[in-house]
Formats: sequence, C-alpha cells, structure tokens
Amino acid sequence: MKRILLILTVLLLGNISLQAQDTTRTAPVDSTLVGKSILSVLGSGIQVEQSAPVRQALEKYTQANAQKPISGYRIRVFYDNGPQARAKSESIEQVLRKQFPGTGVYRSFESPNYKVSIGDFRSKDEALRIFNSLKGAYPTAFIIKESINYPR
Repeated sequence: MKRILLILTVLLLGNISLQAQDTTRTAPVDSTLVGKSILSVLGSGIQVEQSAPVRQALEKYTQANAQKPISGYRIRVFYDNGPQARAKSESIEQVLRKQFPGTGVYRSFESPNYKVSIGDFRSKDEALRIFNSLKGAYPTAFIIKESINYPR
C-alpha cells in the first residue's frame, strides 16, 4: 500500500511540475484544507488525469487512516477553571467555528479545567499562520503538540 501511495505521489508531482512550466500560479496546500480533495485546490487550467483504480486506492487509503490519530499541533485558545469557565468555553467555541469554518474546533473538560483548541495542523508553521491572527483577540493563546485528526 505504501508503494502505491509513493508511486501516486511521484506521478502526481511529475504531472504538476510539467503543468507548472506553462503557468505562473501555484496553489498553497496544507492541512487546513480538511475535507477537500487535494486535486480541487490545484486551480483552473490544471488537469490531473488518473485512472479510476488509482483514485479509488487513494480514497480507500484516506478512509482507512481517518480514525488514526497522528502527531501534530493545535492552538489552545482557552484554558480556565473559574465559575463561568463552561459558559466562556462554549461561547469561544461558537465564535471560532464561525470565524474559521472548516477548521476543527475542540472543547474539552479535564477536571477542573475547560479547554478550547483549534486546528489539526501537521506542522508548527501551519499553526503559526492561524495563531498570528488569533493572538490579538486571545492574548493567552499558545500552540501545543498533540494528537490530531487525520487530514482528509
């Protein structure tokens, strides 16, 4: 299965590099695009041709690994144990879901603390992009290394 994925990656990168010679635009790809096909972010004018068995193998691989946690980063936006901590955590969760649709927002309770985290980032660099936009509204936010959900 790893061999198939490696071959698919090499073929895809080869095709993209050939197409990239004809255009000056590149599409950023990172794990904040959870729920989207990587092929959908390539931009207009770029076509990737692959056989149905290759596409099915990639989808099957993604589905098989979707439940496996992987090591990554999240941004801890809220951490408190005060009398109003539950209400504050619910409020912050709702605000973040509206502000960053499509990005995972996680609220948890670990006695006696309520926590709110955002993101399933594979690298610290990806987490820093969102972190910098959150720092003004949430000055106590910080990046944590944690098990994250498998990017889809």
